[in-house]
Amino acid sequence: MTIHHHATDETLMRYAAGDLDAGPARVVAVHLAGCPACSARLAQFEAVGGAVLEQMEPVPMAPDAFAAALGIIEAEEAGRAAPRKPAAARSSSGRAPSLLPGGIPIPAPLADCEFGPWRWIGIGVRASAVRLPEDPEARLTLLRVGPGRKLPEHGHVGTEFTQVLVGSFSDGYGRYLPGDLSEMGHEIEHQPIVDPEGECICLAALEGGMRLTGFFGRLIQPFIKL
Repeated sequence: MTIHHHATDETLMRYAAGDLDAGPARVVAVHLAGCPACSARLAQFEAVGGAVLEQMEPVPMAPDAFAAALGIIEAEEAGRAAPRKPAAARSSSGRAPSLLPGGIPIPAPLADCEFGPWRWIGIGVRASAVRLPEDPEARLTLLRVGPGRKLPEHGHVGTEFTQVLVGSFSDGYGRYLPGDLSEMGHEIEHQPIVDPEGECICLAALEGGMRLTGFFGRLIQPFIKL
């Protein structure tokens, strides 16, 4: 698989620093799992961050800092020790898929997530809400769009992160194939169009919200929560 659209350096630096919201961070994690180039770039940023920390002057710590850190570690270990259902059995609908439509495995970075049922959000467009254990309120969505279908023209309040899992789409800024990551900032308005060869399944997250444009977009805006 040849990847043509990668994470930006800014996104990788934010990911390395833990500065991405939970939803976008999972999208980037899925991209990194299949992109050696971005994984290598991330390692460089992590190494730079480690070097900067080593060169920083030490500062006094609060007297109870060590005890507080141990308390956090113990709480996290207790949470991990709690019995959990297998990933394939966890779902808000009771039927979380272990495979995407077409027999594509769920990406490993999503193995601990819960998947909602596929819901109709437009002609030829369905969505499945992905629930993250670390942030149940995060807006992370699997989108399934039929061949040749157009999504409403839209802009964003913040950045939109979209990782292609199955199929492909174009939007005037490029053509995105499996493994590609699309990052669209708040200044961009676009209209993704799925290629006619087959349906497209993507993982998408927003920093902020979606701003639909055009008559149809404004008409359905009150019903869209992506």
